Amino acid sequence: MIDIKIVRNNPEIIENALKNRNADPALLEELLKIDVERRQVIAAADRKKAERNAISSNIAKLMSEGKKAEAQELKAKAKEISLEVKELNQRAGELDELLQMKLLYIPNIPHSSVPIGSDESENVVVRKWGEPRNFDFEPKPHWELGVQSEQMDFDRAARLSGSRFVVLRNHLAKLERALINFMLDLHTTEHGYQEVSLPHLVKRETMMSTGQLPKFEEEAYKTDPDDMFLIPTAEVPLVGQHRDEILELNSLPRRYTAYTPCYRREAGSYGRDVKGMIRVHQFDKVELVWFTLPEASYEALETLTENAEEVLKRLKLPYRVVSLCTGDLGFAAAKTYDLEVWLPSYNTYREISSCSNVEDFQARRGNIRFRDKDNKLKFVHTLNGSGLAVGRTLVAIVENYQLPDGRIRVPEALIPYMGLEVIG
Repeated sequence: MIDIKIVRNNPEIIENALKNRNADPALLEELLKIDVERRQVIAAADRKKAERNAISSNIAKLMSEGKKAEAQELKAKAKEISLEVKELNQRAGELDELLQMKLLYIPNIPHSSVPIGSDESENVVVRKWGEPRNFDFEPKPHWELGVQSEQMDFDRAARLSGSRFVVLRNHLAKLERALINFMLDLHTTEHGYQEVSLPHLVKRETMMSTGQLPKFEEEAYKTDPDDMFLIPTAEVPLVGQHRDEILELNSLPRRYTAYTPCYRREAGSYGRDVKGMIRVHQFDKVELVWFTLPEASYEALETLTENAEEVLKRLKLPYRVVSLCTGDLGFAAAKTYDLEVWLPSYNTYREISSCSNVEDFQARRGNIRFRDKDNKLKFVHTLNGSGLAVGRTLVAIVENYQLPDGRIRVPEALIPYMGLEVIG
C-alpha cells in the first residue's frame, strides 16, 4: 500500500508511476477527491466541536448566574450540534474506509533504477550465464519426451481435474521431489534461510496484506462459505506470518524459505502455453522471502537474486537475468529481476523465477514494523523470489539434458538425490 502522505503531498510521483506502469490515471484523481472531502469533513467536525465547547462554557456561566431558561436554550443548541458532529464523524469514517480501499488498487512506485518501458519487449538483459546446448539431433519438447516415456500424463490429469494439470510418474515424480530437497538444502545450509512449513489455505486478510487482493481475486482459488484462499505462492503465508507484529531490530534481516504447491487460475492467459507444464493451475515452488531494514533492501535484492541463480548454476542450466521495465513490473514490486532459463522447445529463454523488492508496500498493508535505534516505529521492507519454480526447472532439465534415444541425463548435483545418472 502506498503512503497516503505521498498521494497528498507529492501526487506527481504517483501520477508518473501510474503512467509508466500503463495504469489508469483516474485512480489518482479519485483518491485525491476522496481525501480532500475527508479532510473537509474532519475540519467541519472540529469546528462544530469547538462551537459546542464554547456553548458548554456559556451554559456553565449562565447556570452560575441563575439564568436557567437561557441555559436550557443553549443546551438544546449543544445537543443539536452534537448530532451534527456525530453525522460528520460517521461520514469521515466512511470516507476513510473508502480511501483505504481505493489505496489497495494503487500499484507500487517503481524504483528509480527500473527501466522505463511499456511492455516486456523493453525489459533489459542484465547478464547471462552458460551457453545453450548445440544438439547433434533434433531435440524434443518436454511434453513429447514425458509422454513417450509414460512418466508425464496430461490426459489422465485432465480426467481428474480438467486442462492445465499434469500427472508425473516414476523417475520424473522422483525428479520433482529431488529438486525440492536440493533447493531447500542449498538455501538452508549455504544461503542462511530458515525453512518453514506453511498452511496452503489462508484468510482473506492474509491475501490482502501481500497485495493479492482485491485486484487479483479472480485469479485465486477461493473456498466457500469460509472465505479462504488456496495460496498462489508461499510468499503469501511467509510474509503474512508477521502481520501486525513489531520485529526486533537485531532480528533483521529475516530470511525464510518454504516449499509449497501453488494454485492459480491464470485468468486471462488462456491460449498461451497450452502445451506441457509451463503454464498450469497447480505447480510446486520453493520460495525465498526477506524481511529487512529499508536502507539494506536493495543490497538484499541482489543477494536474493544470486541465491536463486545459484540453483541454475549448480544444475548447469543456461539462463539470463532480466530487469523488468515499468510496464512489465508486478503490482506490488518496486523492482524485479526475472531469471529466464533456456528451453530448446521454445528456442528462447523463459521465466523460471521473479525476484522482487516490494519495499514497504506489503508491510503497510500487513502492519509489519520494527523499532529503529532511536526507538521509532518504521515499516520493514519485504522481498520475495522463486528459488526456483520446481515444475519449470524439471522442464528445463528434461529438455536440456535429453539424449538421442529419449532418455534424460540427471544433472550431477541431483545424482545423490536421485540415486541414478539417467532417467528412462
